[in-house]
Amino acid sequence: MNWTDERVEKLKKLWSEGLSASQIAAQLGGVSRNAVIGKVHRLNLPGRAKAGGTQTASRPKRPATAAPRPSNFAARPVAARPAARSAGNALTKEEIDADFDMQGAQLPVPANGNNGVVVPMSRKLELTQLTERTCKWPIGDPLNDDFHFCGNESPDNSPYCTYHQRLAYQPSAERRRMR
Repeated sequence: MNWTDERVEKLKKLWSEGLSASQIAAQLGGVSRNAVIGKVHRLNLPGRAKAGGTQTASRPKRPATAAPRPSNFAARPVAARPAARSAGNALTKEEIDADFDMQGAQLPVPANGNNGVVVPMSRKLELTQLTERTCKWPIGDPLNDDFHFCGNESPDNSPYCTYHQRLAYQPSAERRRMR
């Protein structure tokens, strides 16, 4: 379908009268609604006029007023609520630490012979310093300047070091037990 001068003039006339693109397409025939919208855009026609006059302009706007509160009104006290946690969806730090103790985690042991769990020192890498072999565990708030990634060496095919793998991945048997 070609846009002849006559069809373009009819399009401009119908558009200025406030007809929708679908209505114009039906009157022109052989053209889709999207073709009408595209042609209107290419012609830089102003937004179409509202059909049926301007009823909204004749109606006065009412200011939104809130109902007055009584003079003895007191705000509701805010009670501190514990954070909601659906069962089985997340583990607390204590639960993770207990899991490490039960499984005898093979994490680094300090030189002084203490058998307690040791959290590896973070290398504090920025995003641009990460490689395939570094731990990508985020530490801190991304909106703060001290945000960084763990950066310790990670085993093959894993984005995290051994310590952070344990935090990130739960064995399937553990997930079933939580249900």
